[in-house]
Amino acid sequence: NTEQFNIIVEEILKANHIYILGVRSSAPLASFMGFYFNLIFENVRLVSTTSVSEMFEQIINCREGDVVLGISFPRYSRRTTRAMQFARSQGATVIAVTDNADSPLAKTANHSIFARSDMNSFVDSLVAPLSIINAIIVAIGLKRKQQIQQNLEKLEHIWDEYQVYEKGEPTTNNQLD
Repeated sequence: NTEQFNIIVEEILKANHIYILGVRSSAPLASFMGFYFNLIFENVRLVSTTSVSEMFEQIINCREGDVVLGISFPRYSRRTTRAMQFARSQGATVIAVTDNADSPLAKTANHSIFARSDMNSFVDSLVAPLSIINAIIVAIGLKRKQQIQQNLEKLEHIWDEYQVYEKGEPTTNNQLD
Protein backbone atom coordinates (compact mmCIF):
# COMPACT_ATOMS: atom_id res chain seq x y z
CA ASN A 1 0.00 0.00 0.00
CA THR A 2 1.87 3.05 -1.30
CA GLU A 3 -0.24 5.54 0.64
CA GLN A 4 0.37 3.75 3.94
CA PHE A 5 4.08 3.43 3.11
CA ASN A 6 4.37 7.20 2.53
CA ILE A 7 2.49 7.97 5.76
CA ILE A 8 4.89 5.72 7.68
CA VAL A 9 7.92 7.42 6.13
CA GLU A 10 6.57 10.86 7.07
CA GLU A 11 5.76 9.76 10.64
CA ILE A 12 9.32 8.51 11.08
CA LEU A 13 10.81 11.69 9.59
CA LYS A 14 8.94 13.95 12.00
CA ALA A 15 9.48 11.81 15.13
CA ASN A 16 11.16 13.29 18.18
CA HIS A 17 12.49 9.86 19.14
CA ILE A 18 12.41 6.55 17.27
CA TYR A 19 12.25 3.25 19.13
CA ILE A 20 12.71 -0.01 17.22
CA LEU A 21 11.40 -3.26 18.72
CA GLY A 22 12.13 -6.70 17.35
CA VAL A 23 12.95 -9.85 19.28
CA ARG A 24 13.71 -13.47 18.50
CA SER A 25 13.72 -14.05 14.71
CA SER A 26 12.78 -10.38 14.14
CA ALA A 27 15.85 -9.12 16.02
CA PRO A 28 18.08 -9.11 12.91
CA LEU A 29 15.45 -7.01 11.08
CA ALA A 30 15.31 -4.51 13.95
CA SER A 31 19.09 -4.42 14.10
CA PHE A 32 19.37 -3.74 10.35
CA MET A 33 16.86 -0.91 10.60
CA GLY A 34 18.58 0.49 13.68
CA PHE A 35 22.00 0.43 12.04
CA TYR A 36 20.88 2.52 9.08
CA PHE A 37 18.57 4.80 11.06
CA ASN A 38 21.54 5.67 13.29
CA LEU A 39 23.33 6.96 10.18
CA ILE A 40 20.37 9.23 9.42
CA PHE A 41 18.91 10.26 12.79
CA GLU A 42 20.31 11.26 16.19
CA ASN A 43 17.27 10.03 18.08
CA VAL A 44 17.13 6.25 17.52
CA ARG A 45 16.94 3.57 20.18
CA LEU A 46 17.19 -0.08 19.21
CA VAL A 47 15.40 -1.89 22.00
CA SER A 48 17.31 -5.11 22.50
CA THR A 49 16.37 -7.29 25.39
CA THR A 50 15.73 -10.78 26.64
CA SER A 51 12.99 -9.93 29.11
CA VAL A 52 9.66 -8.12 29.17
CA SER A 53 10.68 -5.83 32.02
CA GLU A 54 13.86 -4.71 30.21
CA MET A 55 11.82 -3.83 27.14
CA PHE A 56 9.50 -1.62 29.16
CA GLU A 57 12.47 -0.02 30.92
CA GLN A 58 13.88 1.01 27.53
CA ILE A 59 10.64 2.54 26.25
CA ILE A 60 9.40 4.04 29.52
CA ASN A 61 9.92 7.59 28.26
CA CYS A 62 8.18 7.26 24.90
CA ARG A 63 5.39 9.77 24.44
CA GLU A 64 3.43 11.82 21.94
CA GLY A 65 5.69 12.90 19.10
CA ASP A 66 7.71 9.68 19.28
CA VAL A 67 7.47 6.70 16.94
CA VAL A 68 7.69 3.10 18.09
CA LEU A 69 8.32 0.59 15.29
CA GLY A 70 7.42 -2.99 16.18
CA ILE A 71 8.56 -5.86 13.99
CA SER A 72 7.13 -9.33 14.43
CA PHE A 73 5.92 -12.24 12.32
CA PRO A 74 4.30 -15.57 13.16
CA ARG A 75 4.77 -16.71 15.86
CA TYR A 76 4.20 -13.17 17.05
CA SER A 77 6.22 -11.94 19.99
CA ARG A 78 4.01 -11.21 22.97
CA ARG A 79 6.74 -8.91 24.34
CA THR A 80 6.68 -6.78 21.21
CA THR A 81 2.88 -6.61 21.15
CA ARG A 82 2.64 -5.61 24.82
CA ALA A 83 5.37 -3.01 24.46
CA MET A 84 3.52 -1.52 21.48
CA GLN A 85 0.30 -1.40 23.49
CA PHE A 86 2.14 0.45 26.23
CA ALA A 87 3.73 2.89 23.76
CA ARG A 88 0.36 3.66 22.22
CA SER A 89 -1.16 4.27 25.66
CA GLN A 90 1.66 6.79 26.24
CA GLY A 91 0.62 8.69 23.10
CA ALA A 92 3.45 7.53 20.81
CA THR A 93 2.71 6.74 17.17
CA VAL A 94 2.99 2.98 16.82
CA ILE A 95 3.98 1.40 13.51
CA ALA A 96 3.84 -2.34 12.83
CA VAL A 97 5.98 -4.21 10.35
CA THR A 98 4.21 -7.55 10.21
CA ASP A 99 2.54 -10.01 7.86
CA ASN A 100 -1.17 -9.10 7.79
CA ALA A 101 -3.99 -7.00 9.23
CA ASP A 102 -4.99 -9.78 11.65
CA SER A 103 -1.56 -9.73 13.29
CA PRO A 104 -1.65 -8.71 16.98
CA LEU A 105 0.84 -5.95 16.12
CA ALA A 106 -1.36 -4.54 13.36
CA LYS A 107 -4.34 -4.47 15.73
CA THR A 108 -2.29 -2.35 18.16
CA ALA A 109 -0.64 -0.04 15.62
CA ASN A 110 -1.63 3.36 14.28
CA HIS A 111 -0.07 2.35 10.95
CA SER A 112 0.99 -0.99 9.52
CA ILE A 113 2.97 -2.24 6.59
CA PHE A 114 2.79 -5.87 5.55
CA ALA A 115 5.28 -8.37 4.19
CA ARG A 116 4.61 -12.05 3.77
CA SER A 117 6.96 -14.34 5.63
CA ASP A 118 5.28 -17.74 5.39
CA MET A 119 7.29 -20.80 4.44
CA ASN A 120 6.81 -24.51 4.82
CA SER A 121 9.83 -24.75 7.06
CA PHE A 122 10.93 -24.23 10.64
CA VAL A 123 13.12 -21.35 9.39
CA ASP A 124 11.43 -17.97 9.02
CA SER A 125 12.03 -16.26 5.70
CA LEU A 126 13.09 -12.67 6.34
CA VAL A 127 13.50 -11.76 2.66
CA ALA A 128 10.18 -9.94 2.17
CA PRO A 129 10.27 -8.12 5.54
CA LEU A 130 13.87 -7.09 4.91
CA SER A 131 12.86 -5.70 1.51
CA ILE A 132 10.12 -3.59 3.12
CA ILE A 133 12.51 -2.31 5.78
CA ASN A 134 15.13 -1.57 3.12
CA ALA A 135 12.53 0.38 1.10
CA ILE A 136 11.65 2.47 4.20
CA ILE A 137 15.33 3.23 4.82
CA VAL A 138 15.89 4.22 1.17
CA ALA A 139 12.77 6.42 1.08
CA ILE A 140 13.88 8.22 4.23
CA GLY A 141 17.42 8.47 2.87
CA LEU A 142 16.17 10.19 -0.26
CA LYS A 143 14.50 12.82 1.90
CA ARG A 144 17.59 13.29 4.11
CA LYS A 145 20.33 13.19 1.46
CA GLN A 146 22.33 16.14 2.77
CA GLN A 147 22.43 14.91 6.37
CA ILE A 148 23.43 11.41 5.28
CA GLN A 149 26.19 12.79 3.08
CA GLN A 150 27.56 14.88 5.96
CA ASN A 151 27.42 11.92 8.35
CA LEU A 152 29.12 9.59 5.86
CA GLU A 153 31.88 12.14 5.20
CA LYS A 154 32.55 12.35 8.95
CA LEU A 155 32.48 8.57 9.23
CA GLU A 156 34.91 8.13 6.32
CA HIS A 157 37.37 10.37 8.16
CA ILE A 158 36.89 8.42 11.40
CA TRP A 159 37.17 5.06 9.62
CA ASP A 160 40.44 6.15 8.02
CA GLU A 161 41.86 7.66 11.20
CA TYR A 162 41.06 4.60 13.32
CA GLN A 163 41.71 2.08 10.55
CA VAL A 164 38.27 0.51 10.77
CA TYR A 165 38.47 -0.96 7.27
CA GLU A 166 41.30 -2.63 5.40
CA LYS A 167 42.83 -0.61 2.59
CA GLY A 168 45.06 -1.74 -0.21
CA GLU A 169 45.07 -4.39 -2.86
CA PRO A 170 42.29 -6.97 -2.70
CA THR A 171 43.55 -10.49 -2.16
CA THR A 172 42.61 -13.35 -4.42
CA ASN A 173 41.34 -16.69 -3.19
CA ASN A 174 44.74 -18.36 -3.54
CA GLN A 175 46.60 -15.77 -1.45
CA LEU A 176 46.75 -16.09 2.30
CA ASP A 177 47.64 -13.24 4.67
